[in-house]
Amino acid sequence: MILRGMLRTFLLLTLLTAAPAMTETGAEPFIIAHRGASGERPEHTLAAYERAIDQGADYIEPDLVLTSDGVLVARHENEISGTTDVADHPEFVARRTSKTIDGQPVTGWFTEDFTLAELRTLRARERLPQLRPANSRFDGLYPIPTFEEIVKLVRAKEAETGRRIGLYPETKHPAYFAGIGLPHQAPLLDLLSRYGYQTEADPVFIQSFEVGNLKALRAASRLRLIQLVAGEGGPADEPGTSYADMMTAQGLRQVADYADGIGPAAAMVLAPEGPTGLVERAHQAGLQVHVWTLRMENSFLPAAFQRPDDPQGRGDFAGYVRAVAGTGVDAMFSDFPKQARQALNPAP
Repeated sequence: MILRGMLRTFLLLTLLTAAPAMTETGAEPFIIAHRGASGERPEHTLAAYERAIDQGADYIEPDLVLTSDGVLVARHENEISGTTDVADHPEFVARRTSKTIDGQPVTGWFTEDFTLAELRTLRARERLPQLRPANSRFDGLYPIPTFEEIVKLVRAKEAETGRRIGLYPETKHPAYFAGIGLPHQAPLLDLLSRYGYQTEADPVFIQSFEVGNLKALRAASRLRLIQLVAGEGGPADEPGTSYADMMTAQGLRQVADYADGIGPAAAMVLAPEGPTGLVERAHQAGLQVHVWTLRMENSFLPAAFQRPDDPQGRGDFAGYVRAVAGTGVDAMFSDFPKQARQALNPAP
């Protein structure tokens, strides 16, 4: 059995790493910088976004939450104890609290309990210091950016480089925020429109793990939308729906009624035994496939691509990128946009 498993892994690696890194249209998958170049700078900082742009990322991805005064800011979660120095601020000790977010109990400090001015007194920290100790040297340097500051950065870098740079915002916990009187939709669409992003021709994708806000965005906007999905569970705003059901042929046709693509976990398109067929089903439904999230560390890689003896704790990232690309996906999220691009275009 062990030998059979090893042979299957060898055959999979041989087939997939030899496959051309092209989508079904013949184009190379585009690279989305996941929270910026978050493998090299603390995530969701202007420094991480700018580094990703300088490394050639096609799109940068800010996760968006709101402040108590209704400003969109970039944090992976509205609970910020793991990504900022808020716990070191005695003036905010009393703000620590417990809430239920999407049915899960969470304790800490939450963006919706701070004004933008108060959040600006905090500084970002590396979220994964054990895996990315080099990033910790930037702790305390960068404030939490607003979405508008990110858009302005993109516009400035476009003027500097002469190339379009895409925006790929995610609405985080939109039903929760709408329930407390802080909906994403109006400030998000208003800001994008103000900076000239209004149609499907503009380099913008708006993504969400929920369904209701995507349908509302579809009714209000021509910008492209992506339904995020995971290997387990379902949308927080539709407790009777599972992501598994949404990824059937019938479910994908229903998603295509309001979205332009899906954003599945990479394991949903590439299993240990090979491609799962999800990419083909999605394409047949007229949907793009943008997979998340490709990282270099062994702890995030499938067993077949891990290198336990690597001193940096990193695996065969290039091989994994090419294997995922070989399934025909249209785009890939990565914490390491430079290395992902190099994997698709290896030096001769």
